Amino acid sequence: MDGHTPVLEFRDARLAIEPGGGLTVPVTLSVAQGALVTADLRGPRRRQAFAEAAAGLNAPASGTIQFQGRDWQEVPPEHAAAMRGRIGRHFARGAWLPELTIEENILLAPLYHTARSVGGLREEAARLAIAFGLPGLPTGAPGGLPVADLHRAGLVRAFLNAPALVVLEEPTAIDGPDLLPALMEAVRAVRDRGGAVLWLTESIAVALDRTVPATARYRLVHGALIPLGRIAA
Repeated sequence: MDGHTPVLEFRDARLAIEPGGGLTVPVTLSVAQGALVTADLRGPRRRQAFAEAAAGLNAPASGTIQFQGRDWQEVPPEHAAAMRGRIGRHFARGAWLPELTIEENILLAPLYHTARSVGGLREEAARLAIAFGLPGLPTGAPGGLPVADLHRAGLVRAFLNAPALVVLEEPTAIDGPDLLPALMEAVRAVRDRGGAVLWLTESIAVALDRTVPATARYRLVHGALIPLGRIAA
């Protein structure tokens, strides 16, 4: 991928993210290398479906979605799986495998998609855990951890192993003011190495928050993704 290829690009993509499976109007969105893009999408189903579209798991009814210059719908399944290994995602609803410990959940994807050692990944995860306010990398079962700690562990999983794209679903929904400094530091690290961050929120206040240094801000209005600068106050 050259320096001009967007990390993520929606090209006239009609997405089945509306209630009852309704489609959006064609969405055009380019998330450049080094970008932080926020999108105000009301409703957890919309945010989840939009995140899945970005990761090639929710195909558009028309148009295309490309990750690092490749159309999700044109790559073989095994290549698509490898591409998803470059995406970190923070799930609003956790998405933990209950039969694995938190540590195993966090390390599972990077161990599958990279040749890094378990020890190296564990050390990086522990540093991120401490940065996000945990005493260390959680080792217990998901059901035994408080909701706030699970939220922070989810951020560790999203930022681990230098992803090219990080998709965040409501990352400040829990302990927002306390989490924001560490979250901004993790976002900056992604951007500094040429990755990108897509931040999905349900709050116009978050979408407009100037302490979040977004390069572009959007809001879904009547099925259309509109730059916030075009919406009347």
